[in-house]
Formats: sequence, C-alpha cells, structure tokens
Amino acid sequence: MVRPTIQPTIAVRNADPDSRDATPWALHELPPDLDLAAAEAWCRRVAESHYENFTVASRIVPSRLRQDLANVYAYARWSDDLADEAASPAAAGEALQGWRRRLESCFAGRPDHPVFVCLADTVGRTAVGIEPFAHLLDAFDEDQRFDAAAITVRYETRDDLVAYCRRSADPVGRIVLALDGCRDPELVAMSDRICTGLQLVNFWQDVRRDRSAGRVYLPAEDLRRHGVAESCLDEPVGSPPFRALIRDEVDWARSLFDAGAPLARLAPRSLRGAIGMFLAGGRAVADAIETIGFDTLRARPSLGRWQKARLAARAACAVAGGALADALRGKR
Repeated sequence: MVRPTIQPTIAVRNADPDSRDATPWALHELPPDLDLAAAEAWCRRVAESHYENFTVASRIVPSRLRQDLANVYAYARWSDDLADEAASPAAAGEALQGWRRRLESCFAGRPDHPVFVCLADTVGRTAVGIEPFAHLLDAFDEDQRFDAAAITVRYETRDDLVAYCRRSADPVGRIVLALDGCRDPELVAMSDRICTGLQLVNFWQDVRRDRSAGRVYLPAEDLRRHGVAESCLDEPVGSPPFRALIRDEVDWARSLFDAGAPLARLAPRSLRGAIGMFLAGGRAVADAIETIGFDTLRARPSLGRWQKARLAARAACAVAGGALADALRGKR
C-alpha cells in the first residue's frame, strides 16, 4: 500500500525533554456543581487545549458526535494524569482505584464528577458499555505496578506488548466506533490494529522520554535479537544496532496500519474521515522516524501543524468523494 508522501517536520525536544502538559485540573477550574452544560463546556476546553488533533478531527465528524468525542477525551486524559502525576506509584494506584469506583457509579446512574456527568450522557445515548473505559484504567494500573516494582523493560515479547495495547489503545477505537453504533467484530478488529499501530509509533518516537521515566516498551526479545543492551538507551545518539531495532519496530507498526486500513472505507461514514486522518497521521509519524534514520535517541520526530491540516483535508476530501460516488451509484 502506498503511504502518503509527507515531508515530516523533525523536532528535537527543548531544554526539558521530559516535560508534560499541565493537568486539566491545573489549567481549567472544574464547574462548582454537576450541571451538564457547564461540564460539557469544561470537557470541550480540555479537549481543545490539551489535544491538538481534537479541533481538526472534530471538523470532519458530524456535529452530533463532537461533544461525545470531547467527553471521551476528557475521561481518558484525566485518567492518564491521575496515573502519571501522582507523587508515587502507591498514590497513583489509590487515585486510580478511586476513579474506577466513580466510573462504576457513573454506569450505575450515579455520576459524581463533571467528567462522569458528561460520560453518563454519552453512554446513555449511545449504549457504550463500561468495558473499554475500565480497560484503559487496567493499562494505567499495569504501568503503576511496573513502576512500583522498578521494572524498566516492561514486556518480554511482542505478543505481551500487544496485550498491553489492547488495554491502553484499542479501547479508544472501540469507544469511537460504538459512538455511532458500530460493533461489527471484523471492523472492531481493524480498529484494534490501527490503534495498536498508533500506540507503537508513539512508543518508538518517545524511546528517550519513556526511558527517562523508567519505562522501556521495546520488547526484551527484540532488544536481544538486535544486540541492544538496555544501557544503550541512555546514549545521546543511537548506535547502528539501535537504529536497526527501531527500523524493525516501525515496520511492525506499518504492517498493522496496512491490516487496519480497510476500516477507513468500511466504517460508518460519519467516522471515515477521522479514521483516515489518524491512520495517515500514524503512517506519517512512521515516515518521520525513518527520515531521521530511525535515531529517536537523537531527536523526537513530529508532524507540523500544516501537515496535520493537509492530512485532515485529504481525509475530508476522501469522505466527500465516497459520498458522491455512493450518490451516483444510487442514481443508476
């Protein structure tokens, strides 16, 4: 399959390569009560200010889905920050347990937090189940258990890493499909492949950042196969074996994108543009890693704003073209 010919912007991290965005509760004051309208406005602010792809993606989905996407993002972002911003793995574990209880209360009809007020409204209209939301928390719990045990190299095999992605990444795609009533097992499997591929290219572009946080997502068997010692990840520049390793991992992610690609034309029409954009974006990140010679210890590749706009425009045009083709076929 031909990948988009996009020239990626290559960016090296600034003075603090491990910095994270401020948490939503630090930047956006929560509504004082559980009013739905105020809670929805808060979720939109979080999505628009913390997730640079949200504004672009929201333009190529029907307006009826935009608030739901913001609600889902706010839940995922708050959960992630509870895990990563706590003072210790033990504190993170306690915070996640409390958040899980609130999730269960939400699905029992008793939302007690603005994020869950919005989520309750979304699931009430779309019948999305609790499982994918709980799986995200399972992934965050898993990270905290590794952190608490001071285990750096997280996964022995690729299958082990894929199992983690089923909890950390695939639930998001499943939730998005379910927002428009899509639960077809074949389409869900395609979504899983795309989401896992997106998680993987994110890992490969962030090897240095994850390493500095005490996390290595490169499978241990792949490190050994390429002769890359864990200590090599502390070097400022990747060795030839390291670059060969990342090339191999990027090829793996690309194969997942190819396997999931039919979803961009088979999913509900309302979602095809966004799916196509994220699929093309994942491929573009893979291309960006290749452009820097697979040395993600030296630099962190990223896509520029204009490139993301071009991806969104192409996705929107593809959806419009498909709609026109369907209309023309209907007239025959």
